[in-house]
Amino acid sequence: MLRWVRARVGRPLLILLVGILLVLVVLAGALYAVMRLGQQAAPSREIPASIHKIQHVVIIMQENRSFDNYFGTYPGADGIPMKNGVPTVCNPNPRDNTCIKPFHSRNDVELGGPHGAGDTVPSVNGGKMDGFVKRLTTPGWYQSIWPPPPVCGDPFNPRCTGGGPPDVMGYHTRADLPNYWSYADHFVLNDRMFAPAATYSLPVHLYMVSAWSAVCSKPNVASSCRGSVADPGKGPGVILPGAAGKTATAPNYAWTDLTYLLNAHGVSWKYYVALGTGPYCTNSPANGATCKMTMQSSTRGTPQLWNVLPFFTTVQQDHQQSNIQTLDHFYADARAGTLPAVSWIAPSGVDSEHPAAPISTGVAYVTDLINRIMRGPDWPSTAIFLAWDDWGGFYDHVVPPRVDQSGYGLRVPALVISPYAKKGYIDHQTLSFDAYLTFIEDDFLGGQRLDPKTDGRPDPRPDVREDARVLGDVIDDFDFAQKPRPPLLLPTHPKTDLLPPRPTPPASAAATLSPTPQRP
Repeated sequence: MLRWVRARVGRPLLILLVGILLVLVVLAGALYAVMRLGQQAAPSREIPASIHKIQHVVIIMQENRSFDNYFGTYPGADGIPMKNGVPTVCNPNPRDNTCIKPFHSRNDVELGGPHGAGDTVPSVNGGKMDGFVKRLTTPGWYQSIWPPPPVCGDPFNPRCTGGGPPDVMGYHTRADLPNYWSYADHFVLNDRMFAPAATYSLPVHLYMVSAWSAVCSKPNVASSCRGSVADPGKGPGVILPGAAGKTATAPNYAWTDLTYLLNAHGVSWKYYVALGTGPYCTNSPANGATCKMTMQSSTRGTPQLWNVLPFFTTVQQDHQQSNIQTLDHFYADARAGTLPAVSWIAPSGVDSEHPAAPISTGVAYVTDLINRIMRGPDWPSTAIFLAWDDWGGFYDHVVPPRVDQSGYGLRVPALVISPYAKKGYIDHQTLSFDAYLTFIEDDFLGGQRLDPKTDGRPDPRPDVREDARVLGDVIDDFDFAQKPRPPLLLPTHPKTDLLPPRPTPPASAAATLSPTPQRP
């Protein structure tokens, strides 16, 4: 073939054609590389030595609040669009053809709205951010809320929700959340923190520790995993012994999580959970290999979907199960100055602020955790990242950026609290919980990433989320040249304007309540 072409076009032209072909191949390869790297490729940078002043990272994860729900009117933040104090945005209510504006909610107990993997797109509605109320009309969604709502059961009925229009459009003020707003005043508020995935709590908690959420077809085989934010962990697992003779099938999280790298580098970590729901080590052994994993049930425990690390293959194979400990161990570690380098704290249901748990109860719980750290010997070298895992169905006006097939999700509240945190700083960078992993990896792992090409345990994840181009760097929230700031100890039960829920009407009264929603 080559001889025929040379005979037809001549040797000089053949050389020119081959050269053009080679150039096209090179350009195609470069284009493919750019497409492949996309947003996850980031310029290399030097990790500042000052980051190592932080020897303890504590991630406190609460539940189901949007940024606008908690900080939508915080001065200087990218909050609810308003003119002269009146919101200029609204969400159509398909039940009565009204348009509901964001309003000040003083309810301590709220219901929120749908926030599963299929709820982000209709809520965002092509960037209009006006589908939150419409999504609330999804039949039967409120039957799945934990704990169950009042017996009257109609989230549009003010007598069921405690008054006012659907609370997905509600926002809170300083008078409602004085402690959280005080942390923002004295430390750092992130006003563009997005959930790492456009879905509900379980996949987000998986992203929080592994930068991925997946379904694995084979037990303990990382190569068998495929990304999933709808129903992760399903498939073949192991049977765990449970309380009262019951058994449970453990999820199958076979891909690589951050603890694999922490363990490989000799970096200490713990995952603190509330007493009551397993699995966790009942005998708290020194050697995780002898840990007795049990399943228990309690309304005051940490639900399984917020307690994901025990089910990771890496945690089991590295014999690190004993690092999943109950909250009393955190109290002891904070008091003694023996906090690990990296720790996560997952709440119980009642402390979580997850609708319909009282907000005030969650505030008291979080304030107590932070006070304990601040009173302890480790405060001078600690960074606390406080965030809420997903939007819980509550309205937010900012369109989430598109990163890959999974994220980002909607905006959530987030704070950085540390003696080296900038004072009263509002960070406008685009962030997700992947930025927490980046900070940990830069501080303790020399910049090592959860990268299948380099981490020694490859899995089929589509990208390296910590290196996404759109992702900011929380190191910008610190001033390591400043004198370490003293603790800010706050009352665990501050005076607020939050109103307790109305008594649940009896079944006979509920039957007479009109299902017709009231106009706002």
